[in-house]
Amino acid sequence: LSLLVAPSFYNSVKADGNRTSVNQHPELLKIESLTNYNEMSKFLENVDRKSEHVNVEVIGESVKGRKLHLVKIGDNLDDPNKPTILFLTQQHGNEPLVTESAIRVIRQLSTDSKKVRGLIDKVNILIVPRLNLDGAEGDVDWDSSHLYRGGLQTRNNANGINLNRTHNSLSQPETKALHENVLQQYDVDYAIDFHHQIANRATDDGELVSGAMLYPTNDGVKDEVLESSKKLGAVVYKAIEPKKYSNLARYHSDSTSTSIARNNFAAHYDIPTLLFENRGLSDSPNRSAILEQKDREYLIKQGEVAMMAAIEAVANRSIETADTSIWDSLPEQHTVETELQESE
Repeated sequence: LSLLVAPSFYNSVKADGNRTSVNQHPELLKIESLTNYNEMSKFLENVDRKSEHVNVEVIGESVKGRKLHLVKIGDNLDDPNKPTILFLTQQHGNEPLVTESAIRVIRQLSTDSKKVRGLIDKVNILIVPRLNLDGAEGDVDWDSSHLYRGGLQTRNNANGINLNRTHNSLSQPETKALHENVLQQYDVDYAIDFHHQIANRATDDGELVSGAMLYPTNDGVKDEVLESSKKLGAVVYKAIEPKKYSNLARYHSDSTSTSIARNNFAAHYDIPTLLFENRGLSDSPNRSAILEQKDREYLIKQGEVAMMAAIEAVANRSIETADTSIWDSLPEQHTVETELQESE
């Protein structure tokens, strides 16, 4: 572990057209602007009651007893001719905006519009919104005072465990419920594991990264599963890249561990899986890793665009011919050293 020190005048990194610059008085992401557990539960209850093609199932409980939900969207999840795509959000409680994206997608797909009907005739959608319910509420049994905002939201669950290191052991009730009641119960054809990374990563041109992607990197993943994972990434890239806010990069990791979701899903279940890392955290030991409130909307939109693009491509089968050459030119990212911070 090495320590990187940069000039102290860099109080924060700000996205100004996504260029890095100094903002002396930033407004951090407002936790109260996010959907909390009670609000999300009520929203899901209403959708379940009002929409004929959306069913919400309780698949387990968190350490603290909060109900874990699976949202099932489609007319017939048992139809072998209809592919199924799974979205997982917020394994880390301090990575909240991807859940806001999922809520928007659920709201959109709960309608009876012609577009929605056309999609659910051809694809089933499973969404597990917010796996780390306790961390997202800051309701944990460990000392989070070292975090910049005192643990308003935490990466680890109530037991202090990183859920995205427990996909083999299933030692935590959240991942146990996910595997036993979702992955082992449904025939999933594609999956995206939605996360957030630190806010101060940029490409070599100095532009802040809006998101980063990666496919499975475990040697046991079948060639066809790896190729389909890359196609899923190509679909997401094609949808996001033209947007004004977009600056996508390759997430750097060569980990072969199947304790993390992208490798586990692909190696153990043969599910083509994409890791998508949205920009910025809600709390962290380092100020520079935390999002500002002004970036909230475009990052929620980015996650929503990614989800809808994937659904549409699976529904119309265009994913089968997606151009994976985008991975050859996807830029690397690096950390902008704005203050004392740790580097692996």
